[in-house]
Amino acid sequence: MSSTPRFLQGAYRFTGTGLEKPTVIEGLESYTVPDGSRAQAVYFRGGNSTPEMVSVVLLRDGVPMRWFPIAAAGSTHVPLRIVEDLEAPATIELRVAAPEGLSGTVVVDLGLVEV
Repeated sequence: MSSTPRFLQGAYRFTGTGLEKPTVIEGLESYTVPDGSRAQAVYFRGGNSTPEMVSVVLLRDGVPMRWFPIAAAGSTHVPLRIVEDLEAPATIELRVAAPEGLSGTVVVDLGLVEV
């Protein structure tokens, strides 16, 4: 069985809208599992340039699936160890939850494998 790595990654500016209101990460594309395939999340790495904690939220079809808190001016690495299958045509996206008005940069790297 062949597999193809897929990534949602980059460094993005943001302005928080509240910890309970994750906002779109402008410029970061979503990923849709192609027909006839499935995908599995392998890891998440993230960094936060601000002096306050933020969270990156992984959404599947618009519903929060995982929250990844990132400490003030810190980073995180979460090995997901292929916890669950993402069946086609699931759409995966990342959003950032941060205190209202907080501005900074978040670095995200979500590794997926498509099989």
